[in-house]
Amino acid sequence: MQLAPGAREALQIFSRLEVPLYVISNQSGVALGKFPVEALDAVEDRLHELVSECGATLSGVYWCFHHPEGMVAPYNRSCDCRKPLPGMLLNASDDHHIALASSWFIGDILDDVEAGNRSGCRTILIDNGNETVWRRGPYREPLCLAPDLHEAARVIEKATQTSELVQ
Repeated sequence: MQLAPGAREALQIFSRLEVPLYVISNQSGVALGKFPVEALDAVEDRLHELVSECGATLSGVYWCFHHPEGMVAPYNRSCDCRKPLPGMLLNASDDHHIALASSWFIGDILDDVEAGNRSGCRTILIDNGNETVWRRGPYREPLCLAPDLHEAARVIEKATQTSELVQ
């Protein structure tokens, strides 16, 4: 596992801004029987390492293991945490007292954007080719587009500096 292009620079910006970072990810492979839930422990450990190597801290990781067409109980069902629903973001907000209205949610598909918008976050879509459906809707419009995580971090940095000047 390695960082995507621009991620190292983005994590350095986030470290300077001292913002808490969370990973919010659908992992339906558990419900579909592709890998056991325990396999994600190593993934989470590696994510913490990669983020730390850039001088930032990963504050938490939220996985949704569910899929309505899955075959592994108890994950073979619909849920409110699977993106595009906002359940994981709402859980993170509750667990860590996060003000979602002043938070940013960055993703690389419109289901991510929808989850972020439904939870009240400001959203950025990384337009890196991962979105293939482009099904539009009222919750599926990002606040802005960025070609990679570094540019998304620069948008957030600029917005943070602007809001500091206003205060």
